[in-house]
Amino acid sequence: MAINPSSGAIAELINISKIYGEGATQVRAVNELNLKVFKGDYLAVMGTSGSGKSTAMNILGCLDRPSSGSYWLLGQEVNKLSDDDLATLRNRHLGFVFQQFHLLSNMSALENVELPMIYANVPVAERKERAAAALQRVGLGERLRNKPNQLSGGQQQRVAIARAIINRPALLLADEPTGALDSDTTREVLAIFDQLNQEGMTVLLVTHEQDVAQRAQRVLLFRDGHIAN
Repeated sequence: MAINPSSGAIAELINISKIYGEGATQVRAVNELNLKVFKGDYLAVMGTSGSGKSTAMNILGCLDRPSSGSYWLLGQEVNKLSDDDLATLRNRHLGFVFQQFHLLSNMSALENVELPMIYANVPVAERKERAAAALQRVGLGERLRNKPNQLSGGQQQRVAIARAIINRPALLLADEPTGALDSDTTREVLAIFDQLNQEGMTVLLVTHEQDVAQRAQRVLLFRDGHIAN
């Protein structure tokens, strides 16, 4: 796995700022942010609404470009990549889990998990085998053919996790992954993240919940667009 040769980090934000608007309406969502993420980290990001935590995650996930500063991911300076190269980087090296699942309603659990591999040109037989194994891994081996409306919220989030890890990402990003789940289901889903990290996957999750954050190795508290702790 390539890293940033200057720091040993798989992902590094250097003096990153993100500014929206101009003049009196200008908002500095992220302000001179510095962050290093190392292989095997399990990080939780907390902060009030507007603190910059989700903007920072979007930059880490190559979903948004910074206004200034440098972002290095797996030895590449992300700022200099084209949109096509960014899309390839996201597909091959990043996994995403969101609060609202974002599953395609007309597709089965298996087909939803297969999607990232289609974009990565994985052969059909391998695609189906790997998708089935990923769903088995998150406890849904008996639900391969179910569509999202035939699954509970917790089961849908498990499908989303299986989809996020299917291309064996270098970094798994989760934005409020338990926000739509009850307490019992939250514990089940968090146990999956714990296991993935124990197996060596690098995990960064954004949360408002202290008990969720406590599962991580380190908690990053965002305030006014930068890390306050």
